[in-house]
Amino acid sequence: MRKTNHMATVYTHIRSNKFKSIVMVVLTMIFALGVGAIFAYAADYGPIAIVLAAVIGVPMTLTGYFAGDKIALAVNGAKQVQRETNRDLYNVVENIAITAGLPTPKIYIIPDEAPNAFATGRDPRRASIALTAGLLRSLDQQELEGVVAHELAHIGDYDTRYMTIVAVMTGLIVLMSEYFLRFSWITGGGRRRSSNDSGNAQGIIFLIGIAIAILAPIVATLTRLAISRRREALADAKGAEITRQPERLADALLKISRYDRPARFANAATSPLYFADVSKLKGSSFLSRILADHPPVEERVNNLYRMAGLKSPLES
Repeated sequence: MRKTNHMATVYTHIRSNKFKSIVMVVLTMIFALGVGAIFAYAADYGPIAIVLAAVIGVPMTLTGYFAGDKIALAVNGAKQVQRETNRDLYNVVENIAITAGLPTPKIYIIPDEAPNAFATGRDPRRASIALTAGLLRSLDQQELEGVVAHELAHIGDYDTRYMTIVAVMTGLIVLMSEYFLRFSWITGGGRRRSSNDSGNAQGIIFLIGIAIAILAPIVATLTRLAISRRREALADAKGAEITRQPERLADALLKISRYDRPARFANAATSPLYFADVSKLKGSSFLSRILADHPPVEERVNNLYRMAGLKSPLES
């Protein structure tokens, strides 16, 4: 009876999270285009603000798209594992991939005692999964299967490509904002139109542009964090669907969350990739929640236990 309505609950989570994530990405893209248009008009400088941002942003985008996975793996010190060198781990990943209907990704181990994992790659055929040595020592097989299923859910949903789009949009907004502020400082307020009415209107728009240049990067970053949290919640739900044991994924989360020493390789740039938050941002305040790139552990654990039809150990 504990599995009653389990699948219905999982699919409800998946549909909700997918819809909200797509809405967030669309709004981010519209926001980036709107910010660029306002800057161009406020500076009375034509489309140059957008063009310059694109000149810088396109190479960044291409590098992130085609080589982002290799960079992430190298930065985290990951070493590839072959079937012959670690048959047990390879079998776990291969079996979960088969269950999920995905190609078996390349497997890497990160020499870090902090238990964690991440997936990368722009599509399932070019995907990789990296697990820390500490994770392999900390979890039993069913918990490990839950974490692997979570990461394969990211791969199956094209999350790394998805988040690359959001990261690029955020980066372009920051670049355009910095350019506009520098332009404003150098020109002392930008070029002015000849007529007084146009000049007054331009001055108002210019002040609006300054305010947006300050606020836009903050809003874009908070949006990126919100999307990251939503994708993690979706991967939890899909990982639970793959293994049919959401409580084992929750148990893995609890074990990982109790490790309180800093990760060796993870940093602010790669933190959103990881299965569990590496920042160790504590507290349940509104500020701590919106600055986190993962949902709170308590929320994830409680949701997973509810999917299993069980009472969470964190609920009184």
